Amino acid sequence: MSKPLRIVRFPVTDYGVAWRWQQEAAQAVRNGASDSLALLQHNPVYTFGRRIRPEHLLVDRQELAARGAEVVETTRGGDITFHGPGQLVGYPILNLRRRGLGPLDYVCQLEEVIIRALSRLDIASFRVPGRPGVWTDAGKIAAIGVRVEGGVSLHGFALNVDPDLSYFDAIVPCGLTDATVTSIAQVGEEAPDLRVVERMLVEEFLSVFDYVPAQSGHAHQEVRAVT
Repeated sequence: MSKPLRIVRFPVTDYGVAWRWQQEAAQAVRNGASDSLALLQHNPVYTFGRRIRPEHLLVDRQELAARGAEVVETTRGGDITFHGPGQLVGYPILNLRRRGLGPLDYVCQLEEVIIRALSRLDIASFRVPGRPGVWTDAGKIAAIGVRVEGGVSLHGFALNVDPDLSYFDAIVPCGLTDATVTSIAQVGEEAPDLRVVERMLVEEFLSVFDYVPAQSGHAHQEVRAVT
């Protein structure tokens, strides 16, 4: 029987606001609440994962601040990446222990969600062994970085719909010196409405993880939550 999933949509949001929501939602899930999926765009921010190599930040932090971009250390896996407007970020807060789902299988299922959604836009994408995320012939189109605490997932995925890719010039994305970054707008016939991509991702997420939408309320005073 399908489980309920609470779907929360944020406005364009600072990283710290979304991180506090993740922590609160994860604790609620551990206490028996329905699993949640937050969907949002971030204000420009570079995030460090637990495997960060500082030299992969290629630009001085003051210069990034002048461009309006934060630099934030996080608890997720991986190296360094960028989040900003035009990029669809998803934070699934799921009780993996209750589902009997290990971290590697969980990441594989997140990749599957994105691959299926992209196929609906006639974009061929695929996995690369040993390199979490989703790839196209033109480069990496979606990043995945997660952490599991107390059996519950944190962090998630970031799909490049139509962001300003020049922000990635300031870093070695995900620590991969031999890889490029692309977007749906670059590899598709036209830049799609981000809301259309979001709807497709939600539909594929529900299908891959076997959920049904749950009734949603307000998770935070700065958040609008819609199923």
